[in-house]
Amino acid sequence: MSECRNWYQGDPILEDYHDHEWCRVNHDDNFEFQMLCLEGASVGLSWQIIMHKRAAYCAAFHGFLIDECAAMTDEELEAQCRNPGIIRNRNKIFSVRKNARIVKQIQEEFGSFDAYLWSFTEGRRIDGHWKTPAEIPTVSEVSVAMSKDMKKRGIGFVGPVITYSFLQSIGIVNDHLADCEYR
Repeated sequence: MSECRNWYQGDPILEDYHDHEWCRVNHDDNFEFQMLCLEGASVGLSWQIIMHKRAAYCAAFHGFLIDECAAMTDEELEAQCRNPGIIRNRNKIFSVRKNARIVKQIQEEFGSFDAYLWSFTEGRRIDGHWKTPAEIPTVSEVSVAMSKDMKKRGIGFVGPVITYSFLQSIGIVNDHLADCEYR
C-alpha cells in the first residue's frame, strides 16, 4: 500500500476524503468556497477535527452556497457561535460571510471564483509526482502569491500554508504520491 494513505490512519472520513476528493479537480465555485472556509476553520487545529464537523458546517452555512453565506445576518452568525457542531471561534464564523462577499466580487471581476483561482497557475495543474510523504511541501510560490492576493482583497484565514492545503483540496495541486492508486 502506498504511504500516501498513511496520513489518515484508518479514519473512514479521512479515508473517503483522500480517496475521492483530495487533489481531485473540482471547478464548482460553491465547492471551492466550502473548501476555502473549511481550510480556514482548520487554522490552529487538525484537518481531522474539521472533517468530522463538515456536515455540521454545511448545515450551519447553507451548504456553503456563496450567495446565501453572503446574505447571513449578524443574528445567524451569532447563533453559530453557540453551535456545538462547529468550531465556535467568532472570527472564523464571521469570516464565512465576509469571505463570501469578497468571493462574489471576485466572481464579478473574473467571471467565476474558479477562473480567479486557476489564474494563479495559468490554468495548469501542479503535479508533484512525489515518492515519499516527506517530499510533499506545505507551501509553494503559488500558495504564497494566492495568499497575498486573497489577503489584499480582505479574505480571512488564508496564510500560505492554509492556501497550499486549499490548492490540494480543490485539485489545482495533486500531491498524491506517485504510487498512489488514487492519483
